[in-house]
Amino acid sequence: MSSYLCAIGTATPSHRLAQPQIADFMAQALQLGDADTRKLRALYRVSGIEHRHSVLPDYGRTNGDYTFFPNTAGLEPFPTVGQRLASYRQHALPLSAEAARSCLEQLPELQAADITHLITVSCTGMYAPGLDIELVHTLGLAPDVQRTCINFMGCYAAFNALKVADAFCRADARARVLIVCTELCTLHFQKSTEDDHLVSNALFGDGSAAALVQAVPAAAGPSLALTAFHCDLEPDGHADMAWHINDFGFEMTLSSYVPRMIQKGIRQLTEKLLERLPVKLADIHAFAIHPGGRKILETIEQELGLSRHDNRFAYEVLRNYGNMSSATVLFVLRDLLASFAPTDAGAPVLSFAFGPGLTLESMLLQVVYA
Repeated sequence: MSSYLCAIGTATPSHRLAQPQIADFMAQALQLGDADTRKLRALYRVSGIEHRHSVLPDYGRTNGDYTFFPNTAGLEPFPTVGQRLASYRQHALPLSAEAARSCLEQLPELQAADITHLITVSCTGMYAPGLDIELVHTLGLAPDVQRTCINFMGCYAAFNALKVADAFCRADARARVLIVCTELCTLHFQKSTEDDHLVSNALFGDGSAAALVQAVPAAAGPSLALTAFHCDLEPDGHADMAWHINDFGFEMTLSSYVPRMIQKGIRQLTEKLLERLPVKLADIHAFAIHPGGRKILETIEQELGLSRHDNRFAYEVLRNYGNMSSATVLFVLRDLLASFAPTDAGAPVLSFAFGPGLTLESMLLQVVYA
């Protein structure tokens, strides 16, 4: 029995901010001098990102009049974890519901009450009763829907959600699994000039993506059969990507060595995924790679012999949204899914994501038309 990714819906907050705007905010917030401001702006220019979205309008302002951060020099007193999670609770539900409705609208034969399982994913906020229960009420899901929460796994967590959904569908042909990944990364801006924080402040944005997985393909249009998964750890990168709860938000460690760690492991990861399958890397021409950053995409291209065109969907998402942690690879898969035609039936799709650990996740999918 197989499972199929049949629809993906997405949503982003209304505040769409250009990278130069955010750089100006950061330079002022960090109280940088002229030389450091020039370096910061250069970092933002080479990021591969043009726009990001945030639930906060503040990142587009440099003259005060902030709604979340204090209107003081240096933004003091800096927002606490409690204040950030209160904002998460305010914004996560409407954004998640918008993405979920966008997903379900693509399958008119499916009603909200038909959903048997709900999986919520986030590493940027949590509370209880949580987002899962609120979505049940807001979307009109059945009160006995089975709920699973995947928290604090970072950028690769959508893969774990898809694995859980796949297991549900293989166990029960009647399963209809709704996955909702919602990340409000910009709530966790760190007022620090350490390199890790400067880089993460330049990359992360807010967004939500919802996916429907079931044991049969969609009645119309393309679906993606979930064919195989393989996960690996690169222990030498254990300290290079991390995510910790501290007094002033969730604090990201993202060292410049991450692309090098991915380079060490990506070929072996691919070989392990494909070794028991009748598919070779040369057979694959469709890719959905988590755009953790421009350098990560370029490193994978070099190591696996891919072209920038092969990676075009990842670059588009990076350019228009930045890195939205777990939701990001679903944005890439959304665009890839929309590009298929019936002549693509049977084509293999290779997908990757990376996160703390250093965790390397891979997935092989196949284009299916009912």
